[in-house]
Amino acid sequence: MLDTLYPSVVSGPPRPSRIVTPASLIRHPGHERYVVPGGGALLVQLATGDRLTLINDEGGQPVELVAAARDGRIDAALLGQVANATAEGLKAMLAAGDASLSRLRKGLVQRGIDLGKAGGVRLFGADTPAGNRADLTAQADGWLVIAAPGLPMAPEAQDTATPVTLLVQRASPRLIGLHDLPDPLADPILDLRVKSATAESYFVKAGDYIQILDVDGRQCTDFQCFDARKLDKGIQHALDVTTSRTLMGHAYSMPGLHSKYYDQDWVPLVEVVQDTVGRHDAFAMACASKYYDDIGYPGHVNCSDNFNTALAQHGVDPRPGWMAVNLFFNTNIDAHGVLISDEPWSRPGDYVLFRALTDIVCVNSACPDDTSPANGWYLSDIHVRTYPGAETFSRSIAYRPTPDAEPKMTKETAFHDRISQKTRNVVEYKGYWLPQVYSQNGALEEYWACRQAAVVLDLSPLRKWEVTGPDAEALMQWVLTRDVKKLSQGQVVYSAMCYDHGGMIDDGTLFRLGRDQFRWIGGDDYGGIWIREQAEKLGLKAMVRSSTDQLHNLAVQGPNSREIIKRMIWTAPHQPTIEELGWFRFTVGRLGGPSGAPVVVSRTGYTGELGFEVFCHPKDGSAVYDAVWTHGADLGLRPMGLAALDMVRIEAGLIFAGYDFSDQTDPFEAGIGFTVPLKGKSDDFIGRDALIRRKEHPSRKFVGLEIDAAVDVGHGDCLHVGRAQVGEVTSSMRSPLLGKNIALARVDVAHGEVGTQLEVSKLDGQQKRLPAVIVPLSHYDPKKTRPQS
Repeated sequence: MLDTLYPSVVSGPPRPSRIVTPASLIRHPGHERYVVPGGGALLVQLATGDRLTLINDEGGQPVELVAAARDGRIDAALLGQVANATAEGLKAMLAAGDASLSRLRKGLVQRGIDLGKAGGVRLFGADTPAGNRADLTAQADGWLVIAAPGLPMAPEAQDTATPVTLLVQRASPRLIGLHDLPDPLADPILDLRVKSATAESYFVKAGDYIQILDVDGRQCTDFQCFDARKLDKGIQHALDVTTSRTLMGHAYSMPGLHSKYYDQDWVPLVEVVQDTVGRHDAFAMACASKYYDDIGYPGHVNCSDNFNTALAQHGVDPRPGWMAVNLFFNTNIDAHGVLISDEPWSRPGDYVLFRALTDIVCVNSACPDDTSPANGWYLSDIHVRTYPGAETFSRSIAYRPTPDAEPKMTKETAFHDRISQKTRNVVEYKGYWLPQVYSQNGALEEYWACRQAAVVLDLSPLRKWEVTGPDAEALMQWVLTRDVKKLSQGQVVYSAMCYDHGGMIDDGTLFRLGRDQFRWIGGDDYGGIWIREQAEKLGLKAMVRSSTDQLHNLAVQGPNSREIIKRMIWTAPHQPTIEELGWFRFTVGRLGGPSGAPVVVSRTGYTGELGFEVFCHPKDGSAVYDAVWTHGADLGLRPMGLAALDMVRIEAGLIFAGYDFSDQTDPFEAGIGFTVPLKGKSDDFIGRDALIRRKEHPSRKFVGLEIDAAVDVGHGDCLHVGRAQVGEVTSSMRSPLLGKNIALARVDVAHGEVGTQLEVSKLDGQQKRLPAVIVPLSHYDPKKTRPQS
């Protein structure tokens, strides 16, 4: 009877939610993490008892340590070690004058550390496996220089320099919140802590920089500023996010072309120089008393009232609610038009760096909202630093190759110095600034130059990985769909790389440099990381090390490309000449003659035309770029940006990650089934069983479309047969050559035959439709006769 009166009871206390988060969000007090890039070095302060762990991230990377006492005297005993090296690699890097080491040089001078008297400690070697660790303990207070030395890698070599991670467990953590503040970017003018649930105001001169840091992660801050000269005249024109969104054409401003914030008179107040988060809000107001009153928290502290208090000293009148740039806020507008929010993306130490474009009065809050996920359910501090305008900070947007990785800032390629003389229209792509369109040409002229003469374009962001060791062939045979055993030295093959379920990780090209030497070139960092993970799982004797920073590449494409490359490249007798070089093969040569800069030249491309790619070390980038122009100017050579590249690759039916394929797409559904020789490859490979199943029971097909309307079609536009959606557009363009709108698309196999009539839906999917017909995948030169010519 009692069982019918009372529900069954789950015994015990409630269980906490299980949430998986990156390591950088769950660090313990006093834990610090530094990543020393290959060919780089850094200086870290030590205190007695600090425990150090050095991790050889990718393997094969030597490390040099120089420990110095507080008076600058070098002594390896500070680490409990005996000097076994003279830090020659570190000295060579500093002598080379690399700008990235300028702060280290300054720090050594300030602390009286003379490397000429260095007795260093060398750890690890060329055969050290990936992930190997070394543990040390500081025996006294002092300084430590950690270097991951490496000489410039020749393009045909594979002795790349790779990163090393330093973990520090402080014996006596110096904490204000849960995490230590990162080091300043330079010597700060202002070092201001904005305590939790408060706001602070401050003045910044025109040209100076403002760094706004999230100390403990997932803490939002509202930022507002005024033209100081207007304030002096009694004009209270605050930064206006509506004006800024309209002028910039973005939901919020970001480093690059769309970087400024304005007031209502269109006066630019600040520009965004660096951003390590990439997710903010410029729609909602700063929280105000009415917000909390309406949800049942009357009297709750709020950012708008805190702004009023902080700005009173500057003569700013109070407002019931403030418009602001809501930094680190994670907001979005859903499909129903509802403004939604979730926990911030920001992690401990993340920041936004502004530059003041006029004298400004600023205010920052540390948002007190503990009623929603807006601050990650934990309130903490914000920190503000300002720096003099004489400092130089490059425009950068941070990205993380993996969730646990430290942020990497946007870089310039080896050819940026020359490219920047031809255009300022650059966009961030995979951690590098690349040209979108060239000022003197425009995308259409660049397109026609590729089809009729020749173009040169920067493809340096492609990720390069050196795969070496006695099991290198077995590893690549296992992780790629292609039959790597059939690949000859000097040959290149295009392949897919798949997960166990058959979804694609990446596509790319594999170069065979020797019996046990390969180079994988793909679009994403994770491809190389994943390959290394597979080697570790199987215990294979193979190293997988990144060489992206050691190899930058130009593509020279178009009917005249062979003549240009032939004029500029010398090859030794045992290497193919440019005239002899076959499709998907490479040669090793030099620029201009036997004493010129070393290069690797492959007959590959991404345009559907005859083409070549030239790989060089960044130090030779300007020489290679100049040579292309010297030998191509009379052959109609033009520079090409990403906008024109997208046009030619879509015409040729060449796929692009994130648009035409994802990890939910198999190679057959991406139109590259030819990369999966299920009958011709006798060895097993990752995803083989799933790909057999998916080939035998296909559900979607990759097709070409011709659209009977001069209306722009975009990625994600739905394809319909009547009311039913049967597919979606993946890439599209207006083809100058064909004189029509064309697209690449993925459709249900029931509607995938050539000649099938479909409609592209626009607006709400019903009010506006564009007639379309399925055609063969490659709209331009489907048999690839031009690149093989």
